[in-house]
Amino acid sequence: MCGIAGIISSNHKLVTTQRLEKMTRVLAHRGPDGERHYINPTGIAGLGHRRLCIIDLSEGAAQPMHYANRYTILHNGEIYNYKELRETLQQKGYSFRTQSDTEVIVAAYDCYGDQCLLHFDGMFAFTIWDEKVQELFAARDRFGEKPFFFYADDEQFVFASEMKALWAAGIEKKMNEKMLFNYLTLGYTLNPTDAQETFFSSIHKLPARHFLRYRPNSNELVVEMYWDIDMQTSLEQLTDEAAVQQFRELFAQSVSRRLRSDVPLGTSLSGGLDSSAVLATMTGLTNTSYKTFSATFPGFAKDESPYIKQVVDTCHAENFQVQPTADTILNDFEKICYHQEEPCQSSSVWAQYSVYELARKHGVKVLLDG
Repeated sequence: MCGIAGIISSNHKLVTTQRLEKMTRVLAHRGPDGERHYINPTGIAGLGHRRLCIIDLSEGAAQPMHYANRYTILHNGEIYNYKELRETLQQKGYSFRTQSDTEVIVAAYDCYGDQCLLHFDGMFAFTIWDEKVQELFAARDRFGEKPFFFYADDEQFVFASEMKALWAAGIEKKMNEKMLFNYLTLGYTLNPTDAQETFFSSIHKLPARHFLRYRPNSNELVVEMYWDIDMQTSLEQLTDEAAVQQFRELFAQSVSRRLRSDVPLGTSLSGGLDSSAVLATMTGLTNTSYKTFSATFPGFAKDESPYIKQVVDTCHAENFQVQPTADTILNDFEKICYHQEEPCQSSSVWAQYSVYELARKHGVKVLLDG
């Protein structure tokens, strides 16, 4: 993951490098491999980025990235089909100076406008500043895998990957009492009637499968949905055999595209169906022994250690395990709350934190999860 942050305002006093640095400083954990800031020539758009290098590790692929003397992009995530899109765009006359997926995003935006989002197979939150029309375009992936929070008032539009960056920029941290009440009484962590709402009254999130446009000169903010599930996709009746074959092809393609990485990758392995299928497909596609990372709970009735061992032995994988306990959750609780920012529904967040920490210790930056 990377960390993105920005300030858009016609009031130049609000768009400063110092303010951007405060925002990216608290996002350092998202991007330990680099930090850059940019303020456009008119002084109304300030962009900051913390980089985690996954694809194209060169300095040329650092962000904020400029394209065609017009666009500047910030990107957190990965476009898995970027190689195929790159070839299509090259046939249309576009040229590229990097091997990154980020450059493909901004070229696709120039080519297709907001319809570019329908071409992307990936997880992403990105912004593109268009210097020609003085407009910010931002979008989030179809299922909201990558975060995007923002604050807007009469003078400014401020955004970031995490709310703590908005607080670092001076945005008020005020509890949304309605969301807190719903959480304490019903266990809700989302508002089913307002997907933009968060646990803090002044901060909103861009919902999954939505994009936004913001023009500082008119202070106009528009948020639109660009995709939804079609519940009536087809009346075609597939046989069981045909359905299995179609699923195998889609699943193998999905895993294959996610193996595109310029750094070591592995997988989380719970022993369940999803993670086991991911590891088996990875191994079958590449004939490689991968590092896997698991949380185990000895003595617990639902401990999946025997299944983990069975999958690891079958796939000839290397497995590393962590055993979360009551003592470790007490030690990590404050840190987890700091990074989580909002209440969560279960302690699975803590188990995931332990697994990802283990992967980091073993030098693996990318994990494929079920």
